[in-house]
Amino acid sequence: MSFGIKQSALTTCTDVSNSVAHKRWPSPICRHSFSPSLNLQNNSKRTNLSLSRPLRISAIESTGKENKKPVVQCKAYEADKSQPIEAAGQVKSEAANRVKIGIYFATWWALNVIFNIYNKKVLNAYPYPWLTSTLSLACGSLMMLISWATRIAETPKTDFEFWKTLFPVAVAHTIGHVAATVSMSKVAVSFTHIIKSGEPAFSVLVSRFLLGETFPLSVYLSLIPIIGGCALSALTELNFNMTGFMGAMISNLAFVLRNIFSKKGMKGKSVSGMNYYACLSLLSLVILTPFAIAVEGPQMWVAGWETALSQIGPQFIWWVAAQSIFYHLYNQVSYMSLDEISPLTFSVGNTMKRISVIVSSIIIFHTPVQPVNALGAAIAILGTFLYSQAKA
Repeated sequence: MSFGIKQSALTTCTDVSNSVAHKRWPSPICRHSFSPSLNLQNNSKRTNLSLSRPLRISAIESTGKENKKPVVQCKAYEADKSQPIEAAGQVKSEAANRVKIGIYFATWWALNVIFNIYNKKVLNAYPYPWLTSTLSLACGSLMMLISWATRIAETPKTDFEFWKTLFPVAVAHTIGHVAATVSMSKVAVSFTHIIKSGEPAFSVLVSRFLLGETFPLSVYLSLIPIIGGCALSALTELNFNMTGFMGAMISNLAFVLRNIFSKKGMKGKSVSGMNYYACLSLLSLVILTPFAIAVEGPQMWVAGWETALSQIGPQFIWWVAAQSIFYHLYNQVSYMSLDEISPLTFSVGNTMKRISVIVSSIIIFHTPVQPVNALGAAIAILGTFLYSQAKA
């Protein structure tokens, strides 16, 4: 859109920029006929506008081909504004984007904290992590199938090649999910997440020795506080359990492999964000269900369910539903966030998320923490942050 500006609004402007105008304009300009235009995105429509406040010229450009009357384009902004019109629009857009990302992060952290709380409550009363993991995937898959059927969410366009490429990603995701749940059924939530903060160390080691990738020295140095902090926390954990420790370690390795398979196989695929995670959940559910039945089985599930209901009451059903729903929601939001931000920003956000989970779980479950144990956790998390900065 172009705005024609009256002479009265530009009297002082033409005096200030008179020398510039004479140098750049190919022909003499009479002040009384001076009528520059403000060019915005759409030049097909022109609107004459009378301005009550004076304008300041930010740029003067001369366009026009030879043997034709030149057209003078003037970019201006109001006297009480600090930036040109177009720049102000860009600033507003960037501010809106920052608010959007902030909402994503806050929602992601809050949903993750809620999931971990309800998941631990369920596992304390109903120690069957294989079924609990299966219910989480089943609930999320059902939610997305309903969303696709009711057209709340756009149905992804997939083919056999997509599912074939997704299969190794789903296998790694399934192993990581079950291993983390097994870990939390044996140890405190805070301890599981302290060990899981060592995931960058697995990422570097796997990428270096299996893929042959090299990293700068700063990346390798950042692994020292990560490994040292995790080791210090493990050695000083009051309720240490080897199954819980190994579950967290296996989860780290599995999620690193999931990320590698995802990056190598899913490049150029049209499915991303929310739908990508939905497809991943569906395939992981198909993979996990027979193993859950083989490891635990319906008889153990029924007996444990009756025991939990008799001890907790009907609210136990809400706990199971809540941990299943919030597991899907927090993962869904995290994948949606990854579409909006850089991997570095996502990594920093993931570190902050882990801090919020550790602190909230210690407060809610009254987890006893020794000063040395807390120091180890702080060192490990600091190392994770330094790692994300070193890889930037």
